[in-house]
This record gives sequence, C-alpha cells and structure tokens, in this order.
Amino acid sequence: MKKFFQEIKADIKFKSAGAGQKLTESAAPPFLIPPPSGTFQAEGIGSAKALWQEPAGPVEKAPKAKTNQPARQQPRQGPTNEAQMAAAAALARLEQKQPRARGPPSQDLIRNQVRKELPAEATVSGSSQSSGTNTVSESKEEGSTHLAAPGVYFTCPLTGAILRKDQRDTRIKEAILSHFSTDPVAASIMKIHTFNKDRDRVKLGVDTIAKYLDNIHLHPEEEKYRKIKLQNKVFQERINCLEGAHEFFEAIGFQKTLLPVPDQGKLVREGPWPRREVGVCGVQLGVFLLWHSDITVTSLRIPEGPEEFYVLSEAALAQPQSLERHKEQLLCGEPVRATLIRQRRVFRPSPMASQFDLPSDFFNLTAEEAKREQKLRSEAVERLSMLRTKAMREKEEQREMRKYTYTLLRVRLPDGCLLQGTFYARERVAALYSFVREALQNDWLPFELLASCGQKLSEDENLAFNECGLVPSALLTFSWDMAVLEDIKAAGAKPDSSILKPELLLAIEKLS
Repeated sequence: MKKFFQEIKADIKFKSAGAGQKLTESAAPPFLIPPPSGTFQAEGIGSAKALWQEPAGPVEKAPKAKTNQPARQQPRQGPTNEAQMAAAAALARLEQKQPRARGPPSQDLIRNQVRKELPAEATVSGSSQSSGTNTVSESKEEGSTHLAAPGVYFTCPLTGAILRKDQRDTRIKEAILSHFSTDPVAASIMKIHTFNKDRDRVKLGVDTIAKYLDNIHLHPEEEKYRKIKLQNKVFQERINCLEGAHEFFEAIGFQKTLLPVPDQGKLVREGPWPRREVGVCGVQLGVFLLWHSDITVTSLRIPEGPEEFYVLSEAALAQPQSLERHKEQLLCGEPVRATLIRQRRVFRPSPMASQFDLPSDFFNLTAEEAKREQKLRSEAVERLSMLRTKAMREKEEQREMRKYTYTLLRVRLPDGCLLQGTFYARERVAALYSFVREALQNDWLPFELLASCGQKLSEDENLAFNECGLVPSALLTFSWDMAVLEDIKAAGAKPDSSILKPELLLAIEKLS
C-alpha cells in the first residue's frame, strides 16, 4: 500500500508540472512561469491538491505558440541590495586574506632610487658637503616623507663620520689606510682582519705569523728563526695571500733582504745519468731541466742566485716584549665594523602604527649577500627533491627569514606613543630591551614586550629578530610587570604618568 500511494503522489506531481519542453528549445519551461492570476497555497508536504489555485470563472486557454516563432525571453533582473552587500563583504574578506606589500611599489622604488642618485651626482659635480658631522643629514629626498625611515646609516668608529649604506665599506678602508701614518702596527692589524673576508683563511694566516714570532721569542739566539723565506710554500699559501700581512711584518721590524740560498752551486751528483733519472732528481730539487737525446749529463748542481727573505732587525730583536705585545694584538684583532645608527624616533598615537613603508636600503643586497642568497636558493632546490620532516620545514622557514639584513621595530607604549628604532636582523632580543630601557624615565622598572601575535619576548632568551619573525619590520606592545605595579600601589606610591624621558617627548613626531 505504501508503494501504491508513493506512485500516485509521483504521478500527481508529474501532471501538475505542466507541459514539457524539448532540450533544443530556448524558451523557459512553463512551470517556471507563474500564471497571470491565482494565489500560491501551501497545504503541507505530500498534498495531492493542485499547487496553483484556479480563479473563479472560466479561463480561456491561450493559443498554442507556433514552433517556428522565436521564444520570448524574460528580461534579467539586476541583483538586489542584499546581494550587493553580501558581494562587497566577500570582496573585503578576500582583500584581508591577501598579504600586504611590505615595501613601496616597484615604480616608487625606482623614483626613490633616482631621487637618491641625483643629489649624489650634484654633490660630486661641484657642491661641497661636510662628511664629518655627528648627526644624520636633515635633507631628505623629495617625496620620501611617507617612508618609515629615511634609510640605513652608520657611524665610522675611526673618524666618527655618518655613512650611508653604499659608502660604508669604502670610507672604512680609507680611514684604515690613513691610520698608517700614526700607528702602522695597529693599521696593518686592522687591514688584515677587515680587508680579507674569508675568516678561516685569516685565522690560518694569523696563527702562522704568531708561530714565527713565538720561535723568535723562544729561541732568540737562533739566527734561522729570524729569517723568513718569501718563496717558502707555507708562506705563499697562508700569508702572502692576505692583504696587510707584508705591512705588518715591516711595521714590527722585519726588512726585505736578498740572501743567497744555502748550498748554492753545490755538486749534487756526477754522471753520466740516464735522462729519466736526471728528470726525477731535478723535480725533487726544484730544478727544471731541459735536455736532448744527444746530450750526456755528467753532473747536476743547484742553481745560484739570491732570494728574498724577511729578516728581523737588531733593534726589534732587542725588544722581545714588543714582539710579544704585537703578537697578542694580532691574535685579538677584530674586523672594523661600522656602528649601526638606531635613529630613535618617537611618534604620537596613530592608527597607522602597523603600516611600514620601508626604504630600499632594507631590501637591497650587497654582492656578498647576493652570493649567500644564491647559495641558499641552490640548497633549497636540492632539498625540495627529498621528503622533509616538520623540523626540517621549520628550519627552512627560519633560514628564509635570514635573508633580511635590517629590521625596523616599533614599540607601542601604554599611553599610545610609538618608539621606533633600526636594528640588525641578526641582533638578539636583548638589544631591543636595552634600546627601550634607555628611553624610559623609570628605567629600573621591569617590563615586557609582546609581539603582534601575542608571543612574549623574553630578554633572557638568546633569539635573534629573524628567528622570531620580526623582519623586515614589526610592531610590538609594551607592558609593565603587573606584580611590581601592584607592589608600588600597595606602598602608596603612584607611577609617573610620563613613560618616556622629557627630552624625547620634546622631539615627538606625527606618524604619516
């Protein structure tokens, strides 16, 4: 019986659907077009009554349309207001999911670069500009007021001059070379550690020089330790390739001298010899021999002629303490690095605190950085060809963050003001804590720094900014230690309303 009633219901629904239509016809089905009159009446699911109620009185049937006449299409209506609002909300959500560009567009970068080069060319052509000032130049490039920072600047540790990123290495080398006139020993040590970029080769050469000086100090009576042959294999491979090594030897008292080689002209062996034996003996002695099959070699002698040596002078030999001091200076030497200027700035509260328009200095790579980036990419291609674990993927993500050299950080204070500074991407979180503490009026109170994701940055953790994801820019939140504030309130004291030092508040700016 149940199946019988289901078949009856299906038959009623089929008949009430109206006349059929061929798939080749473009006209809309009749059951989709409501009748000209009548009311829709819902009487429950599975009702056998007609869905459309016929009007009272006779209804004339419409004449059947001819098949050769084109069907009249219904005009398409536009979307309702609700549909338009829903579409706008969906587009807004899509725009929020798309990552924001960190830096300005490519055209803006090109314009900024051109504006940087034009003043430089004008300066070279004739305008005189002082390079030894202790403040960053106030003249900014036209149209760069929207940038979060004017650029990346450094201080030369030898002259105190303010240097741009593109002139940093050149000016430091010039300062080291000019230092030879005042202290040649210190200048040569700085040249060895600064001009040579391969740190492993520098360490090997420095250790070899220290070994030479140790032999002289331990055996001052031995003449052979006071002479260093320049054509020696060890000297050529480890020392001669280092810039500044010859200047160091000359500065501590060595002098270049031509000396005869011991056993010069000595008869090694009398012949006659076979040609192959003569060739082997000549190679062992470092003598290059040419012979003909008709020539009989009767003797072999070491060639005569002086060679260059470094010989320690008698005056330097009489002061062994000076040689020992110079050796310690060489071993403890470090490359001369320009000091990054923090460019501390304070801004008023602004809703644009999380927006960073960085200059091109934060993205341009030097030749060494480009080579390192290319090496990392080639290694990444090899890693993609094999399966990776979660730990390997996290390590690669951290390595991807290391391609940035600098980062611009802002700290939002409880009163809404913003404290901004420039850092190396490889610096530790402790450097940011020290930077903020120097700007506080009550620098003894403990505080915390929170990243935008809510992550707490501990001062004791030995993490770099690129390892924390704080590159090339980030906004952090400052908060006092609540336990300490409660103790202060319990003692009846009130914390100062002003958080920053007064001299910093005098130079507060508007973030634009």
